[in-house]
Amino acid sequence: MPPMHGDFEAQRHWMEITIHLPISQWYFYDLEWWGLDYPPLTAYHSWVLGEIGSIFNPTWFALFSSRRLDEPLLKVYMRATVLLSEYSTYVPAVVIFLRRYSRVEGLPTWEASIALVAVLMQPVTILTDHAHFQYNTVMLGLVTASTSSFIAGRQLWGCVFYVAALGYKQMALYYAPTIFAYLLGTCFFPRLDVRGLLKIALITALSFSVLFAPLIIGSLYDSRRGISPESTEIATELLRKLDFLLPLPIQENAWFYPPLLQLTQSVHRIFPFARGVFEDKVANLWCALHVIHKLNRYPSAVVQRLALVATVISILPPCLVIFFRPRKELLPLALSSTAWGFFLCSFQVHEKSVLLPLLPMTLLLASRDGLTPSIRGWVIWANVLGCWTMFPLLKRDKLRVPYFMLTLLYPYLLGLQPSTGNIYASDPAAEGNLRPTTRALHLLFYAAMAAWHAAEAFIPTPQGKPDLWVVVNVGIGAFGFVICYLWCLWRLVSRSGILSSWGFTTGRNGSKQLKLQ
Repeated sequence: MPPMHGDFEAQRHWMEITIHLPISQWYFYDLEWWGLDYPPLTAYHSWVLGEIGSIFNPTWFALFSSRRLDEPLLKVYMRATVLLSEYSTYVPAVVIFLRRYSRVEGLPTWEASIALVAVLMQPVTILTDHAHFQYNTVMLGLVTASTSSFIAGRQLWGCVFYVAALGYKQMALYYAPTIFAYLLGTCFFPRLDVRGLLKIALITALSFSVLFAPLIIGSLYDSRRGISPESTEIATELLRKLDFLLPLPIQENAWFYPPLLQLTQSVHRIFPFARGVFEDKVANLWCALHVIHKLNRYPSAVVQRLALVATVISILPPCLVIFFRPRKELLPLALSSTAWGFFLCSFQVHEKSVLLPLLPMTLLLASRDGLTPSIRGWVIWANVLGCWTMFPLLKRDKLRVPYFMLTLLYPYLLGLQPSTGNIYASDPAAEGNLRPTTRALHLLFYAAMAAWHAAEAFIPTPQGKPDLWVVVNVGIGAFGFVICYLWCLWRLVSRSGILSSWGFTTGRNGSKQLKLQ
C-alpha cells in the first residue's frame, strides 16, 4: 500500500474534494483515502483555502491526480494557511481573553503580557500545528473566544462561538460538560432565570442549524439535479434505527431522505466509534492499562461503556463545582479539569488531544497568583510533560530539533533556569512557593523524562519489543496527567469556596485544614 502522508495530505485532500465535488458527496467520497471525518466548519474552511490555493496553482488540488503531492511551493502555501488561520482566530481570542480575565483577577498589565507570551509560546501547540501540521488553533481560538464572552457576561455570544468550535473539531466536546454546567448554573443561581435559559437554548439550536444548513440545502439541491451519493451501509443502518422516531416512514424516494442521509453520514464520520478505545499509543488510562491487561479481548461495546462510565466519574466533580459556583474566574480551572478527565478516560483519544487540557491550564498564568511559583511551576511541568508524550509522533515526522529547542526554551523563559534562583530554588516556606513534596515530584518527572530520552537514543529495544520505549513513555505520561487532573480539580474546589461551607478552610497553596469552631 502506498504511503498516505499523514495529516498534511489529509488537510490538502479535503481542500481537493470540497472544491471539486458537490457538497452532498463530501462525506461519502473515497473514504479509504483520508475521507472527511471532521465537522462541517472544517469542510467550509477547507473549501475556502482550496479555492484560494487553486488561484496560485490549480494542480495542487486537482481531483485525484494531486494525491501525495508535496512540492515545496505547496508546502509554503499550506504552512501559510496555518499561520493565517491562527492569527485570524487564536491570537486575537487569546489577547482579548487575557485582557478580560486579568481585569477580573486584578492582575497588572505587565503580568498579563507575560501570560500572553506563555500561552502563545506553548510548545505543544506550535509543534502540532506548525511542524506536524494541523489547524487546531482555529478550534482553540473559538473556544477561547467563547470563554472570553462568558467572562464578559455575553452568554449568547459565548454559545455561538462554542458551537462554532464544535463545528470545527469534535474534540471541543472535551469542554462541553463544563460549559453546560456553567450556563445552567448561571440560570439557577442566585435565582432561577427561565428566560435566560430559553435564550441560551434557542441561540444554541439556531447556531447548529446555521452550521449544518449548507449541507442540508446542498443535498436537497443536488438531489433535484439528480446527484446523489452512494449510501454507506452504516449510514443506511443508522437511518433504519431512526425510523421509529419520525412521523413518516424513511424511504429513499422521500424528499427528506437526502438531507437525513447527509446528516446521518456526517455524524457517523465525525464520531467513529468503530475505531477503538484509543488512537495509536497515547498517554491515557486505557493505553496504559492495555500494556498490562489487553483490552482487545473484550467486545468493543463493553469497552465503550466502561470508557463512558469512567469519563462521567472523572468529569462529574468539576461540573458539579462550576454548577453550584458559576463564577467566571473558575472557568479555566473547570475547563482544564474536565478536559483532563476526557483525555484520560474517554473513547477514541489521540495524543494531540493533550492540547485541550493544556490551554486552559496555561491560561491560569493570568489569574491573581498565576505567576507565583506555586502556579507557574505546575503550568511549566504540565506543558513539558505534554510535549514529551508527543515525542514518538514528532520523531516520526523528523522533528527532533524543533522539539528539543521549544521544550527547553519554554521553561527557561518562564523562570526555570538552572543557573539562577529559579522556582525550584526559592524558599519553600515563603507564600506562593512550591512545597518540598511538589518540588521533589516535579524534579523526579524531569529526571525520568531526561533518562528516557537517553535510553531511547542509545539503548536498542529488546528483540520482540520494538515499542518498549513508547510504552514507557505512555506509562509515565499517563501517571503525570492523572496528577495534573487532580491538581486542577483540587485548585477548582479550593477556589470555589465549597470547602468552607463544609467546615474546611484552605491553607497555603490550597492545602486543606480543618476549621476549628
